[in-house]
Amino acid sequence: MHPDDAEWAAWTPAEAAQRLAAIDVPWRVSAGWAIDLFLGRERREHDDLELAAPAGRFAEVADALGELDFHVVTAGIAEPIATAAELMTTIHQTWGLDRAARVWRVDVFREPFDEDGWVARRDESIRLPYDEVIEHTPDGIPYERPEIVLLFKAKHARAKDEADLAAVLPHLTVERRRLLAGWIERVHPGHFWLPDLA
Repeated sequence: MHPDDAEWAAWTPAEAAQRLAAIDVPWRVSAGWAIDLFLGRERREHDDLELAAPAGRFAEVADALGELDFHVVTAGIAEPIATAAELMTTIHQTWGLDRAARVWRVDVFREPFDEDGWVARRDESIRLPYDEVIEHTPDGIPYERPEIVLLFKAKHARAKDEADLAAVLPHLTVERRRLLAGWIERVHPGHFWLPDLA
């Protein structure tokens, strides 16, 4: 199918967290929603909801979200995971289609990992244990620390990514800014965000 064959009617982070509460996988809200959870408020509308989880434990996430049919999505194609074994090795995005409502609810990023924790998909030398990757809202929703989100947003640096950076920077310690700057310099040498992080 084509990704546009269904509309997005994404769950909120709280709705996803409720459905995933019973599993012990180190999943977390990612991307733009993670920025808003870090800041403690919804700053802008979100068309979708991205979650991240270790690729090797994706099946546990999918089982917990049993009302969804998952598809690997790339280049205008949404291929059911049952027939997308080859794509699953190269594409990390997995959209969940609500069978009953015929709408997309969530996009699960299947992330690299090792026995110690998270591995950055754009540079395997960047690694952190999950207890340093995942932060929590006061009501317990797990989200990806903003330095990781911004590392990936730096690739495209769209207007919304720039706004996310501007919103987060005043809330980062010097140490956290240095961490983000080091990662961006490693993955995107000379990136135009680096002076803002200095």
